[in-house]
Amino acid sequence: MQQQQQQRRMFTAALLALVFILAAVSTTEAGKKEKPEKKAKKSDCGEWQWSVCVPTSGDCGLGTREGTRTGAECKQTTKTQKCKIPCNWKKQFGAECKYQFQAWGECDLNTALKTRTGNLKRALHNADCQKTVTISKPCGKLTKPKPQGKFHFLKAA
Repeated sequence: MQQQQQQRRMFTAALLALVFILAAVSTTEAGKKEKPEKKAKKSDCGEWQWSVCVPTSGDCGLGTREGTRTGAECKQTTKTQKCKIPCNWKKQFGAECKYQFQAWGECDLNTALKTRTGNLKRALHNADCQKTVTISKPCGKLTKPKPQGKFHFLKAA
C-alpha cells in the first residue's frame, strides 16, 4: 500500500513538472515579438557581364577577368576577378569551353586529314561556347598502294 502511494506521488510530481514546463514554453513563445518583414529592396543593378579570362602569362593558368554591370544606384559597377584557364583544354574553341570528343574518324585520302566531333561538356564563368565543334588533324604516315603492272629494273653498269 505504501508503495502504491509512493508511485502516485511520483506520477503526480512528474505530471506537475510536465505542466510547469509546458506553461513556461508557452509563456516564452507568447513573449516573443514578431519581427516585421523587411521590405524587399528593389535594385536597378543589372546582372554582371564578364570578359574572357586573360592569363597572367602564357595562354593558360591563372589570370583575371573584368566584370561590369549597369545601374544608377549600384555601389559597384566594375570589378576584377581571379580566374583560371585549364591548360589541357582546346584553346581554339575558347579557353573556357570544355568538350567531350568522340573517337577520330577514318582518314580522308583526298585531304589526308581525319576529324572528330566534340560536344560541350562544361562552360566556365558562363562563357559563350558552341554546343558542338569539329577538329581535324593530319592522318600521319599514309601507305600508298604500289602501282600494279610491269616493273623495269635497271642494271648496274
